Amino acid sequence: MSENEEAKVRTLGDPIVITEGVKKWFGDFQALKGITATVHEREVVVIIGPSGSGKSTYIRCINRLEAHQEGTIIVDGTELTNDIKNVEKIRSEVGMVFQSFNLLDQMGIPEQADKYPGQLSGGQQQRVAIARSLAMKPKIMLFDEPTSALDPEMIKEVLDVMKDLAMSGMTMIVVTHEMGFAREVADRVFFFDYGIIVEEGTPEHFFTNPQHDRTKLFLSQIL
Repeated sequence: MSENEEAKVRTLGDPIVITEGVKKWFGDFQALKGITATVHEREVVVIIGPSGSGKSTYIRCINRLEAHQEGTIIVDGTELTNDIKNVEKIRSEVGMVFQSFNLLDQMGIPEQADKYPGQLSGGQQQRVAIARSLAMKPKIMLFDEPTSALDPEMIKEVLDVMKDLAMSGMTMIVVTHEMGFAREVADRVFFFDYGIIVEEGTPEHFFTNPQHDRTKLFLSQIL
């Protein structure tokens, strides 16, 4: 077992996010074509894939930022329906960090207390976004390409915060193009394309022995 594998050994718990046959359309375009997957407590799942493959739509459906039209989504035992009470319960347990986070007021962190959002670096803003989400004491954190809008030198500081969060036992679903993060931190990797999960497996499986030609092509283009 490598150092990376030793570092991310976590005892996974019960299923906490269950999606079965989830479908989503935007007009005539079908963004999700029947996603079935289960994420366990304390598990870190990284979702990779090309633009337009349904990655962001999938995690946005998990906390009802987008409404799915078919299939079932269950988060910590609560089914996600049009019932506003169910939506509110799930959102109280799910934190989310987007590509960029526009803060609307002054920061509550001592060294930045006198700065407005525009004076903070992108990396600092994303770290504050994570801190604000964690203030809810969520059971699950969703990340939608949280480093894609950052300068290269700022990416590491945000990824380091996410690694620490993973090591603390937080359940995480992360959409990202950061393959180093996927390789080091993920328990499982999902490869999305054209609204389906083409392949899933451990990082070792993905980066050393992918099975599908589409996965191999994608990895060859980004690694």
